[in-house]
Amino acid sequence: MSTVFNLLVFDWDGTLMDSEARIVACIRGAITDLNLEPRSTASIRNIIGLGLREAVFALYPEGDEALLDAMVERYRHHFLTADPTPSELFAGARETIEQLAEANYLLAVATGKGRQGLNKVLEETGLGPYFHTTRCADETFSKPHPMMLEQIMDELGVEPGATLMIGDTEYDMQLASNARANALAVSYGVHEKDRLLKYQPLHCLDAIDELAGWLNNRG
Repeated sequence: MSTVFNLLVFDWDGTLMDSEARIVACIRGAITDLNLEPRSTASIRNIIGLGLREAVFALYPEGDEALLDAMVERYRHHFLTADPTPSELFAGARETIEQLAEANYLLAVATGKGRQGLNKVLEETGLGPYFHTTRCADETFSKPHPMMLEQIMDELGVEPGATLMIGDTEYDMQLASNARANALAVSYGVHEKDRLLKYQPLHCLDAIDELAGWLNNRG
């Protein structure tokens, strides 16, 4: 495979896992629990990829810290224990991660999820051991601030030019740009392809199992 990139950093929701429906359901559950004014599905979809703090204030700009704390608690209740909406890896995601690991790439996750949520899905999918490190939005700044990606690169000793950020939202594209890393978009997640292409990623995949071939072609 190509050695142009040493480090591949994956977004989780909408890139490796088809979790949009569950996230929307859990946000709706939290809104209902707190008797808040409803928000449209489009509005909720748009905040997927942000940290919970940023997501809550995007949905309720007039909110305060008390609202934030309540929303975070109710969302985590639904996501971790109460909501039955299934979330599955995208077709080919597991095989792609396994193939890239065998090719000795450094693999990481940079996600808007909280640590509890990411640990839960890493354990459920069995993919945890494949990733050399992970960063969550409750451990550092949310996307598109560059710190999340900068911390990953610093920990693994990889320069921005040898790092590829792979994601389905404009927040991922902005994260890569802000950290001076390379960006690769996927078209099957939350944000539309045209929205992603505005940030001039190296390419836009239509399926995650295209990734290994794309890396080979670059080599």
